[in-house]
Amino acid sequence: MGEETARNTGPSGIDIVYERFGDHSSPPVLLIMGGGAQMIVWPEQFCDALVKHGLQVIRFDNRDSGLSTHFSDAPVPDLAAAIAGDYSTASYTLSDMAADTIGFMDALGFSYAHLVGASMGGMIAQTIAIEYPARVRSLTSMMSTTGNSKVGQPDFSALRHLGAPPRDDRQGYIDWQLRSLKAIGSPAYPLDEAAVAERAGRAWDRDHDPLSMLRQSVAVLKSGDRTEMLRQLNVPALVIHGAADKMCDLSGGKATAEAIPGAELVIFQGMGHGFPAPLLAEFADRIATLIWRA
Repeated sequence: MGEETARNTGPSGIDIVYERFGDHSSPPVLLIMGGGAQMIVWPEQFCDALVKHGLQVIRFDNRDSGLSTHFSDAPVPDLAAAIAGDYSTASYTLSDMAADTIGFMDALGFSYAHLVGASMGGMIAQTIAIEYPARVRSLTSMMSTTGNSKVGQPDFSALRHLGAPPRDDRQGYIDWQLRSLKAIGSPAYPLDEAAVAERAGRAWDRDHDPLSMLRQSVAVLKSGDRTEMLRQLNVPALVIHGAADKMCDLSGGKATAEAIPGAELVIFQGMGHGFPAPLLAEFADRIATLIWRA
């Protein structure tokens, strides 16, 4: 259908750009993307697979990503200070991003939705389920964690050589994305470099705010540990994680599944922090099974 915009949504009154797949009368599934990533990172093949299961799929740009509202006038985020416990440069929290999503659901007329979140998107989905339980019919948390600093940490040895993404060089940004996905991707599955380059170029053309990912990262740190609140959830839940994830260690997925009562944990060997094409159909099958059971 192409990209659309929901304007003045949620308590912050932001604009959210989104794309919709499937029959509008089918159960709605919101795909919530991770830090520094745009909605186009959700593979269209995955969206189409969910639609074939009789679902309506909506992917959207979070605040500070893609074509949705950016908080460019906010304080410059200090990630090192936030890691040390000083959150004075935080512009918002995951609760604010959860409220954005609820406002977006209101704009689309959804009284409820099934949530699928990846990485930071999994954290936002968890927060929505905690703070707005009546609006969530099922929760799928992919390659994510609980906010407990003892689990789900990145392998900094794999990331240290990457450096920051270029600010004013489109081809340099594409090359950086390729290096990044080679570092954190799935060792058991070949990387489609042409597809990665095409998507990275699209992402650059849509938006390349150099500080947005840092603002989101500080928001994650300020939001803290959700473990005890996850233990209180009463929602059908699925946790998907790769055993080879270097961006969010498998311990984060295990901790998430252990915290949410009755959650199913599915671990994929050889999968890193991403969406290997050979696994997309199985992801969709498992998520659809959860949704229709819910």
